[in-house]
Amino acid sequence: MIKSMTGYGQGTASGDTFTVTVDLRSVNNRNLDIHWRAPQDLMSLEIPLKKQIQAAVSRGRVDVSITFSQTGDASYELNRPLIRGYLDALRTMRDEFGLAGDADLATIARLPNVLLAPSNNHTLSEAAIQGVEAALTHALTALVAMRAVEGHELQKELLARVERIEKHVGAIIANADGVVDAYREKLRKRVTELLDKASVDETRLAQEVAYLAERSDITEEIARLKSHLTQLRELLNGGDEIGKKLDFLLQETNREANTILSKSAELTICDAAIEIKTEVEKLREQAQNVE
Repeated sequence: MIKSMTGYGQGTASGDTFTVTVDLRSVNNRNLDIHWRAPQDLMSLEIPLKKQIQAAVSRGRVDVSITFSQTGDASYELNRPLIRGYLDALRTMRDEFGLAGDADLATIARLPNVLLAPSNNHTLSEAAIQGVEAALTHALTALVAMRAVEGHELQKELLARVERIEKHVGAIIANADGVVDAYREKLRKRVTELLDKASVDETRLAQEVAYLAERSDITEEIARLKSHLTQLRELLNGGDEIGKKLDFLLQETNREANTILSKSAELTICDAAIEIKTEVEKLREQAQNVE
């Protein structure tokens, strides 16, 4: 089953000394592009966690957002030099500007950096590391599941458009057989009119018909179209990464439709080729979200 590149997943974990939440959002992108946002505490885990994502997702932009906090007992230290500086500045402000009042404990405590976290605050316990990895695993599982559901719906729509292209190819085949004969009769009529009903050089006429037949022969294009459509069906019913292969096949299908348009002047064939190009364009838009 094909997968969409659009999805979302969340995972959480907690322990005696930590809580962690991992959010993953993915959208379409030509290659895998991981955007990382996590606390400084988890800097040492960035590379292994990204490798975990790479093992589960092959294409798309993946936005990783991790909320992490350590909840164990922690003793904070007073930043004494800074507190003295704040107090001196506040007293100077009061005396210089004739202000009333004194700074209380609540006011001082709210000032930046007056309390220092313990120096070992950034050290991760083994339990915390395992918790972060578990949260990411849960988020990845949910993300991949959503991408699979979206991919199933996308697969049905893509196959329906391939079926419509096959019908248009059938219309081209049905009208292609009589094209050369029609050219011959039109050319004979035109030559006769130009010669004012004089005798027609059958040899020259045959040469011109052969030349036009060669230029307007779309047998090879039809064969390649049918081959491309067979490969498209096989690809869409497969389960591997198909996005880049799908884009290439659609490009080639569009190329064959263009060639048929340039070779044929038969209205029914041209209409069918235009319809093929329209369906291919819609397929290419949808294929942008296939992993």
